[in-house]
Amino acid sequence: MSRRLPVIVLLVLLPLWLAASYGARYGFMEDGRWVGICVDEASRWECVVRSNLGLMIHFKLLGWAALGTAVSGFVVPGRAGWWLAVLALVFGLPALALYNTTLAVFAVVIAGLRLVRSSRGA
Repeated sequence: MSRRLPVIVLLVLLPLWLAASYGARYGFMEDGRWVGICVDEASRWECVVRSNLGLMIHFKLLGWAALGTAVSGFVVPGRAGWWLAVLALVFGLPALALYNTTLAVFAVVIAGLRLVRSSRGA
């Protein structure tokens, strides 16, 4: 397995993840059809998911998770820190798309810095 394969996979999957996050924002959270459906039938599973996603946005859970994993990934050495930075991006990109930009912007920058940091052995 090539050393660059995880980076290539990351560069392919992260834009798709960001696009899916914006799809959830504009197609699910901001779409007027879902507002009307969820007012009439609040017990539908889609409305429960939408409500829980709204609570996650309100309490900034994605932003805090991204920031926590980014800072810990920056501190932890080796591959574990690299994977924590990847996890921070997995939390941070949807947080950017879903209104948690204050925390997520710092998390994405810290995670990006960790990903491009060279190892001490090199």
